[in-house]
Amino acid sequence: MGKPNIVADWKRTIASYRPQDAREEAEQREMLDLIAREGDRLLSRECAYAHMTASSIIVNHDRSKTLLAFHKIYNSWAWTGGHADGDGDFEAVARREAQEETGIGGLRLLGGSAASLEVLPVWAHVRRGQTVGSHLHLNVSYLFEADEGEPLRVAEAENSAVGWIPVARLEEAVTEEDMLPVYRKLLHRANNC
Repeated sequence: MGKPNIVADWKRTIASYRPQDAREEAEQREMLDLIAREGDRLLSRECAYAHMTASSIIVNHDRSKTLLAFHKIYNSWAWTGGHADGDGDFEAVARREAQEETGIGGLRLLGGSAASLEVLPVWAHVRRGQTVGSHLHLNVSYLFEADEGEPLRVAEAENSAVGWIPVARLEEAVTEEDMLPVYRKLLHRANNC
């Protein structure tokens, strides 16, 4: 296994983000407090109660659809993303996870940098036969645009379907009600890019 990509200033991604609402301000403060306390441990699952993740909302050219995966653990259509696992380049993590989970290629970053920060609770669950305790995902979100004609594939270990969901039907597809405000916020921001 290769050496982790711990970008020396990965913390700057969090510190330099400009919150766009009160929730983001509070969650950025919480993330910075945890970074001060735990440091690079947050980049790995070594810190069991909280760790860094990166996710993305992927939209088509006219912003009428978003690419989602039907997530097995949450039993819902969801964005793509995953654990940093030692990689401090969060954009690269979000891009890699999007490609691994959907097979999509040709992702174009929108907005030039992180689109949002979130502190997201993850409740205890079983993954690949192992119990995972409740913890927090300290998430950095990105927006990507992709060609909806690109071939897709299912990542069978994590999801059971992948597809372009009309933004107008998001509430019908997403059963994780707590995530809908995050998705709506990011889709709104994608419209402004």
